[in-house]
Amino acid sequence: MKVLVISDIHGSGYYAEKIKEINEKENPDKIIALGDLYYHGPRNPLPEGYNPMEVAKKLNELKDKIVCVRGNCDAEVDQMISNFEIVERADVEADGVKYTLTHGHHYNEENIPENCGDVLLHGHTHVKLQKEINGIKIINPGSVSIPKDGSKSYIVIEDRNILFKIAEWNIH
Repeated sequence: MKVLVISDIHGSGYYAEKIKEINEKENPDKIIALGDLYYHGPRNPLPEGYNPMEVAKKLNELKDKIVCVRGNCDAEVDQMISNFEIVERADVEADGVKYTLTHGHHYNEENIPENCGDVLLHGHTHVKLQKEINGIKIINPGSVSIPKDGSKSYIVIEDRNILFKIAEWNIH
């Protein structure tokens, strides 16, 4: 199984279109979205092409592949424009590995949830992370639109391999 992991779009229609391009290039079976889909939040600048409804439109086109958790900038009302479910936490299994999905503002490397899977996937910080704590791999793909570590990024998981990918698109 091939899985695309993205996080922290923050309302960028421009980068939502890029996610569609990544989907076409990578052709994953599933897309994991780790929250903060539509709004930029008070601590972040407006991202390129800020247009939350355009993000919803682009993600809804991928609805059959998406597993999504709610971020701290996501609201219950966002479910009304999303044709996929947005949940607080999810557990997904791929190739015999159990992944626990959370945004990262409650559960992260400093607060691992009870009954965590083999891998904890979270976003929130906009910084790529890969570490292991007490036998649990902690992975953060960074952000596709507002990175705080210098490079827009996402993850591809295939055959139990976790590959960080730096987005290769130009900002106009």
